[in-house]
Amino acid sequence: MNSETPVSPQVQLEADEIRDQLPSDLNAVEHVGVHQFPDNSRRKVPGTIYLVTGSIFIALTLIIGESGPFINQGMVTGGVILAIFGLLCITSGWKMTVDEQQALTLAGAAVGFPVGHASAQQVWKGLRSRPTWRVLCYSDEDPPSRRGLVLVDAVNGKVLEQLTQDSLDEWVSESA
Repeated sequence: MNSETPVSPQVQLEADEIRDQLPSDLNAVEHVGVHQFPDNSRRKVPGTIYLVTGSIFIALTLIIGESGPFINQGMVTGGVILAIFGLLCITSGWKMTVDEQQALTLAGAAVGFPVGHASAQQVWKGLRSRPTWRVLCYSDEDPPSRRGLVLVDAVNGKVLEQLTQDSLDEWVSESA
């Protein structure tokens, strides 16, 4: 391709534009806004499917017996594994009552200093995967002098753990 290749006026216009907003052809409601984390109670649906399927496998084995070519000991084993996994999914389908904004507020109250920047991440704790918010927050000075890490239970809003400390920048300057 040589440097003499003509550029269409539309391509040149788009290259020269500097945009500070979304193009008009995008629906801003669909593409911009607060992200909603899915609720963990959705785990109950596949858990019920696993439990019912496992129960059917076990029932078929008990009714027909293990003498057929398609129904054997593997069917019972698979049914038991599916049923156990289904029960685990059903019991780990926690209903989240604390959203990201509430977790940030609870963490700000727990650290004991005015919070500037903060972010929340959804994590899970324990065998039954209880939803928890992991909140990292910094004090409101510039640069921040304190930081904190707070774990907030997403089911009942209880602060599970918290850690606050001086910012690493101060440690580095003190040791140098």
